[in-house]
Amino acid sequence: MSASPSIKTYPDIGEFAFGNKGRILVSIFLYLELYFVAIEFLILEGDNLQKLFPNAKIHVGGLKIVGRQLFVFLVAIIVLPTTWLKSLGLLAYVSVGGVLASIVLVCAVFWVGAVDGIGFDEKGEIWRWSGLISAISMFTFCYCGHAVFPTICNSMKDRSQFPKVLFVCFILSTITYGSMAIMGYLMYGQNLMSQITLNLPTRKVSSKIAIYTTLINPITKYALVVSPIAIAIEDKLPLRKGKFIMSYFIRTFLVVSTVIVALTIPFFAYVMSFTGALLGVTVSILLPCLCYLKIKKVSSSNFGIEVMFIGMILVFGCFVAISGTYVSLRNIITHV
Repeated sequence: MSASPSIKTYPDIGEFAFGNKGRILVSIFLYLELYFVAIEFLILEGDNLQKLFPNAKIHVGGLKIVGRQLFVFLVAIIVLPTTWLKSLGLLAYVSVGGVLASIVLVCAVFWVGAVDGIGFDEKGEIWRWSGLISAISMFTFCYCGHAVFPTICNSMKDRSQFPKVLFVCFILSTITYGSMAIMGYLMYGQNLMSQITLNLPTRKVSSKIAIYTTLINPITKYALVVSPIAIAIEDKLPLRKGKFIMSYFIRTFLVVSTVIVALTIPFFAYVMSFTGALLGVTVSILLPCLCYLKIKKVSSSNFGIEVMFIGMILVFGCFVAISGTYVSLRNIITHV
């Protein structure tokens, strides 16, 4: 970003490095990543609500909608009006509570294990080679916030503090992810499901706190994830008259399409693995390295340790992207 003051967003970096084609490429992967995160939100909501209300069902005409499908539809109906909002200032302000919600979730899960009788005595297979690729893909998904880094950096009063901000954020994120992983393993071992909330006993108050906290976050953040995609599409529309109505149609279509995908492939872990492997790796590892090398105009004449490390990162990223995408797609196709 220091190469030009005109760089404000991630697509700006792609354009500065590779021209308009670079902007398009970065935008495609960026918006696809956001799209699949929205799908994950719906799958998450459907799974956890089904756990809370396993016998829920509704009849619409001669059609019976039950379980996860019912809750995915209901959540979509709830979040749909929020996607119509042009100003997301209020939602952005509310979503700050996501940090607090994460802390509450970790504490609630710990309380279930330490106080409510589950314990931390389960044992399982600590290392399994067959799951390594999926694990790396999921780790990548957890750390794929790079797309918003340029925007955050530009919003700071003192941009020189940005590296410290990143350091603190990555440390806190690692502690949160690590603690949840360790607690899940020690509490349920090999029986741990794709979401630890699906293992928690619903009769306990602490379990309900954890599950409801998990449910609130996606509802408040769904519009924030979908809106950038809608805005990008709207900006490309040549229409002047009727653009307001078209905006509603586009946002509604995006919600409907995420519902269809969430119902077609309702596999939280595999969709997360796919998103992390193909989109997360590309957005957070491959494209930043390629843009950096192009902007710095690195050639064989100034080949050094830095370029060697970047090359190693690119090789590793390509390996994870190819193998992770293959494994996750194979799992999805098998289960479908």
